[in-house]
Amino acid sequence: MSEQTENTLAASSAPVRRRRRSGVYLRIGAAVIPFWLLVAYLIIPHLWKRDVRRHPELFGAPRLTHTPDGIPGDPVNVALLGSEADIVRAMVAARWDPADPLTFRSSVRIAVDSILRKPDDSAPVSALELFGRKQDLAFEQPVGGSPRQRHHVRFWRWDRRHDGREVWFGAVTFDERVGLSHTTGQVTHHIGPDVDAERDRLIAGLQQARVTTEVFWLDGFQQSTGKNGGGDPWHTDGRLGAAEIAAGSGKSNR
Repeated sequence: MSEQTENTLAASSAPVRRRRRSGVYLRIGAAVIPFWLLVAYLIIPHLWKRDVRRHPELFGAPRLTHTPDGIPGDPVNVALLGSEADIVRAMVAARWDPADPLTFRSSVRIAVDSILRKPDDSAPVSALELFGRKQDLAFEQPVGGSPRQRHHVRFWRWDRRHDGREVWFGAVTFDERVGLSHTTGQVTHHIGPDVDAERDRLIAGLQQARVTTEVFWLDGFQQSTGKNGGGDPWHTDGRLGAAEIAAGSGKSNR
């Protein structure tokens, strides 16, 4: 067969191959697109609505904390259900250290430890308010050799119950560095903008410690962006991560 004939046959068969490939792509699309539409527009929204219907009263809680001066603080992004004793045991089992109360002496200590880069597993956290009062519980996980960087969370007990259990709303963030507040000029920790990463990390840690009986997510709880009391921007997908804590949790993990 001559080279010209081969080229002619190849040229004539190219449209056929393209049509075959197009047919394959169309068949794949015909199978995948309906599945995607089903998942994205029916199944997932139904799951969100199911959790919203199951826990509508949780949407009655405030979304933002405030500084004692009334400046918007860190966003509320987690909720734990259980008694105070169970919350403390669960957090300790998940390797979170209770933070010391904030006093003049503890403030001086954390400043010195930050300068000297000395570790302080129980360094205090500043006061933020929810429900008109400062946090009831606070926990942290230091990073590195000083309290300059740390994961930390504050919890406030709600005056209502959910399914007969106490509810603790929390704001969990990551302290990136120590600096001056952009709003007041006071010395403060500046938080990282990705508050979802901290929320997901806390929930995952509790699950790994096997102290939860159920974990659920409430869509549309939080606004998507904001700034905290130090003027630090944050962003979120808006979900509230919630976990029911097992009664007597963490007793065998300590």
